[in-house]
Amino acid sequence: MEHFDVLIVGAGHGGAQAALLLRQEKFEGSIALVGDEPWLPYDRPSMSKDYLSGAKPFDRLALRPANAWADRDIDLRPRTRIVAVDPVERRATTEAGEVLSYGRMIWAAGAAPRRLTCAGGDLDGVHVLRGRDDVDGLLAGLDAAQDVVVIGGGYIGLEAAAALIKTGKRVTVVEARERLLARTSGEIVARTFETAHRRMGVNFRFGLSVDELRGGDGRVRAVVLSDGQVLEADRVIVGIGVTPSVQPLLDAGAEGGDGVLVDEFCRTSLDGVLAIGDCARHLNPFAGADPIRLECVQNAHDQAQTAIRHICGRPTPYAAAPWFWSNQYDLRLQSVGLASGHDAVVVRGDADSASYSVVYLRQGQVIALDCINAVKDYVQGRALVVGRAVIPEAALADAGTPLKALYAAVAEAA
Repeated sequence: MEHFDVLIVGAGHGGAQAALLLRQEKFEGSIALVGDEPWLPYDRPSMSKDYLSGAKPFDRLALRPANAWADRDIDLRPRTRIVAVDPVERRATTEAGEVLSYGRMIWAAGAAPRRLTCAGGDLDGVHVLRGRDDVDGLLAGLDAAQDVVVIGGGYIGLEAAAALIKTGKRVTVVEARERLLARTSGEIVARTFETAHRRMGVNFRFGLSVDELRGGDGRVRAVVLSDGQVLEADRVIVGIGVTPSVQPLLDAGAEGGDGVLVDEFCRTSLDGVLAIGDCARHLNPFAGADPIRLECVQNAHDQAQTAIRHICGRPTPYAAAPWFWSNQYDLRLQSVGLASGHDAVVVRGDADSASYSVVYLRQGQVIALDCINAVKDYVQGRALVVGRAVIPEAALADAGTPLKALYAAVAEAA
């Protein structure tokens, strides 16, 4: 039985960052980075962006070259899935039956995409988009496909739609709610993306769910919607959210449900086990009173830093401002903060133009910004979110006044 001073489960952004940070902190113990994919750690968000569109080959998406891990004495364990954890003996068991002991464990296993449970959901030609194998499976034989149906109007689905419509496919997006991006962005931003997609030829079906998928010779041929509509489909892309990969921790007694619950230092209720990234349910200083999960690279990176500081004896509570981005056509969205619970919205610029920002407020405080092709607002707006700035709505709406000037005026007055 092998022993590691720190066993990191999950080789995505969070796990990889944790391993690298340990060495930056001069940690001299043994480190294993365990991942269930066969590849070196790579940039997974680019799977539905640059890799799917062909803008970047896979070898340009590695987080570090192969020698970087060996040079730092980080033991990479690809094709390895942890299926059980014994927090008393501090042991983890792999799917192959191998047992690894650990001093500390960082659980960074991320999440798995939800799949359709309706009839036909297991037909060939039905795809999720999470890792390289998912995208490679979609791309295989895609030249012969004409009709693509995307289930889910979130960012993954829309990024896929944007990539595929450019290749000449007929693309239809089916969204169960009445608008796009209902879980993540405001109506103004959603309308901008819908307009851009429609302009490129993407069709939409709102307020409808999928009743079944119909196939022939084992392959998907059509999507049947809840109102009886039948959409032809050579390929179906499912983007309906994810399920956090935490079952081994829950089976071991960790507190949680939709993710594993962690404290401000990313510690789970299991002794010696920390959790970070998509699977970590935490109290966020930029959210409300209830624990949340954040599915973004920023959260994975910043929680990795929090976990490593705790392990290295410099505990610092997690307090990073969330940020996120998405590229579709000529639109670059950059968001900072969490807009949930806002009670006021201010638009800086013209929402029908190619560049504007939306500022979200709660009880007068700036809590988030969505910036469309407005990099300066995004960069300068972070200070307003972190400082919970109270700025008159009329001043925020003046796109000619830089946000940093507004914040400076508030700081000077205080």
